[in-house]
Amino acid sequence: MRVRLATCAVCCLAAFAACAQTFPEKAVTLIAPFTAGGSVDLVARTVAQQMGDLWKQPVIVSNRPGASGNIGVEAVVRAPPDGYTLLIGTTALSSSPALFPKLPFDPPRDLAPVGLVVTMPNVLVVHPSLPARSVRELLALARAHPNTLNSGSAGIGSSNHLALVLFNMLSNAGISHVPYKGAAPAVADVMGGHVSMTFAPIAAVVPMIKAQRLRALGVTAAARTALFPEIPTITEGGVAGYSAAGWNGLFLPRAAPRELVMRVNTTLKESLASPRLKDVLVNAGADAAGGSPEEFTRFFQNEIVKWGNEVKAAGITGG
Repeated sequence: MRVRLATCAVCCLAAFAACAQTFPEKAVTLIAPFTAGGSVDLVARTVAQQMGDLWKQPVIVSNRPGASGNIGVEAVVRAPPDGYTLLIGTTALSSSPALFPKLPFDPPRDLAPVGLVVTMPNVLVVHPSLPARSVRELLALARAHPNTLNSGSAGIGSSNHLALVLFNMLSNAGISHVPYKGAAPAVADVMGGHVSMTFAPIAAVVPMIKAQRLRALGVTAAARTALFPEIPTITEGGVAGYSAAGWNGLFLPRAAPRELVMRVNTTLKESLASPRLKDVLVNAGADAAGGSPEEFTRFFQNEIVKWGNEVKAAGITGG
C-alpha cells in the first residue's frame, strides 16, 4: 500500500511539473475583487494584457466586488488549483482576518502568494468646495465641526479605509467612514459633493487632480510621490508618524503546486519588466514590484500583523 501511495505521489508530481511547463493551454481568469474603473481594475487589466501576450493565451479580468473584496477572494479560494483562476489581492487581505472573524476562509492559510505586483500610495483628496487647502486646515475644520466630515472608501478593510483609521488614530480627527464597493464610486461621490473626502489610490484620481476636480491635500506614503511632487505627505501636513501605502499582489489557491506558482511568478516578473507596462504604472503613480513568492509571503505576513494590530487598536470590526 505504501509503495502504491508513494508511486502515486511521484506520478502526481511529475504530472504537475509537466502541466506547469505547458501552462496555460486556455484562457486564464484574473479575479479583481473590486469594481471596474478603480485602481485595482487598472492594475489588473494592465498586468493581464502583458501576461496574456507572453503566454499567448487571453487573461480575462473578472470584477467580483462586494463584502469588502471577500466575494472575489472566496471565488479564488474555492477554485481548482490548476492556475486558471488567479486573484489580484489588495491591502484588504491584510486586515480581513482581524476585521471578519467569521470569514469562510483564511487568507494566509487558503491562498498561495505568487508575487507582489505594485505598491501605491493613497492620496487624501477633497471636493474643491471644502474649505480646507491643507491637512492642517482639514484637521482644524474637523475639530471645529465634530462629526460632520466623512470619508469614502472601497470597503471595510480596504487600503483607503485603513488609511482613514490610522489618520483618525494619530490625529483624533473623528472623521466618519462611508464604505463603497470600490474606489471608483467613492471618488465619484466626493466629486459630486456627497462625501467630504477619500484616501483614494492615486491611480484612481490622477486625471481628477490634474483637472482640479479634486483637491489633493496629502499622500499617505512616507515620502512624496514623483507623479505629484508638490503634494506633501500627511506627516508633513501635521500628522506625525503617519505612513500607509497600498499594494496589489497575485495569488493562487493554496493547493496550487509549486511548479505552477513559479511558472506564474516568472511570467509576472517578465511582465513587470516590460517598458510599456512600467510606463502605464508610473503614469498611474504605482511602483512595479516583483520578487519571489517567498519574498511576497514574508511581506504579506508582515502586513497581516501590522494592519491586524491597527484594526484591534482602533476597535473596529467588519461583522
